[in-house]
Amino acid sequence: MADKLTRRRYILTAASALGASAKAFAGTVGDKKPALLGGKPVRSRPFPTWPVFDSAEEEALNTVLWSGRWFRGRGKQVDRFEAAYAKLIGAKHCLATANGTSALFTSLSVVGVGPGDEVILPPYTFVACVNVILLCHALPVFVDTDRETFQIDPRKIEAAITDRTRAIMPVHLGGNPFDVDAVLAVAKKHKLAVVEDSCQAHMAEWKGRRTGSFGTTGCFSFQASKNLNSGEGGALLTDDDELAERAYAFHNNSRGKVRHSYDFSYSYRGTNVRMTEFQAALLLAQMKRLEAQTERRSENGAYLTKLLREIPGIEPAREYEGCTRNAYHLYMFRYDPAQFAGLPREKFLKALAAEGVRASKGYSPLNKEPFIKNTIRSRAYRAIYSDREIAEWEERNSCPENDRLCTEAVWLTQNMLLGPRSDMDQIAEAIRKIQAHAAELVKA
Repeated sequence: MADKLTRRRYILTAASALGASAKAFAGTVGDKKPALLGGKPVRSRPFPTWPVFDSAEEEALNTVLWSGRWFRGRGKQVDRFEAAYAKLIGAKHCLATANGTSALFTSLSVVGVGPGDEVILPPYTFVACVNVILLCHALPVFVDTDRETFQIDPRKIEAAITDRTRAIMPVHLGGNPFDVDAVLAVAKKHKLAVVEDSCQAHMAEWKGRRTGSFGTTGCFSFQASKNLNSGEGGALLTDDDELAERAYAFHNNSRGKVRHSYDFSYSYRGTNVRMTEFQAALLLAQMKRLEAQTERRSENGAYLTKLLREIPGIEPAREYEGCTRNAYHLYMFRYDPAQFAGLPREKFLKALAAEGVRASKGYSPLNKEPFIKNTIRSRAYRAIYSDREIAEWEERNSCPENDRLCTEAVWLTQNMLLGPRSDMDQIAEAIRKIQAHAAELVKA
């Protein structure tokens, strides 16, 4: 009987072969001088540019331009996009907004977050997450990071909940899903809203279901760097009919869905964070590329992880067991200078850039940003919270694991994963080359 190649055996065989090739490869890079020391760089050609577009996007924008219908009250593009995106993600309702920040702000507002409330969030995320909480005059409560995944640590959420907690705002950072099951279980137990920040996770999946469809609301960004891009733009998704109605009114200056722009009946407090017809038309064109681009990123990201795991001192971000697709808005790993002869991260990044591979150090600890404490000590906040409550809040926001992560993290951008597999080989080659000559680079 023919021997069956099981999945486990395949992985072990592939890993063994990769390890053997990595050792052989290490010998070759040791002979090559780093570009920072005058050697030839690993890469001379650029990574794929972003955004990707052609005549389809041009035609979409021209259609809106010559229609003369540039805002959603008179056009059809925003309605078309909302229907298409709701179907794509698997939600009942989609509300297009001006940007991802406004989708988050709208979400917090319509789930009832306000003065006196607390919202739980990770400290390793974009500043918009804390800004929208402060705009609601609520208290941001930071829960420490799981360093291995770069995501909020679900084991630490429950300890942060008080009788003031109104919502949890977990983030699928970099397109890598947080532990959805664990977060939802805590939220359900304590009857909390979940504002699911999927701004960096277009097409990511948890157990075969797309992120952004799990929370009370799911929020997306279409800002210029995002995997689905219209320069600026956002979306709020929900399965709750009443919440969707309130969200529409909130984003449309207190007006619900009306037949014409001269209907001045008001149904809910709000502001104006509408998406334009131009943005929606651009997104509809960009959506046609999204699946193929996501698949390319997923394949290259998984392959790069196999390569980098063979390099001592490089730890790619781990995925939780329920992750069935990482969208790779960012490729993230931790860097240990001890395995690079003590080469500081800043110098490692400089050496990597010289090899033609530009990377960044990522976020700083959001919970330590001075403007947050200054805001909470402001006159407006002191009218809501006592000095004792503010002092207690300050004591609760220590996140030591996140502090450490912020000294280790290295990011590659999503466009770097859109090229051929050989690009991944060159990224790994550049890192191995730096490691082989780390002692020389330390002295340089």
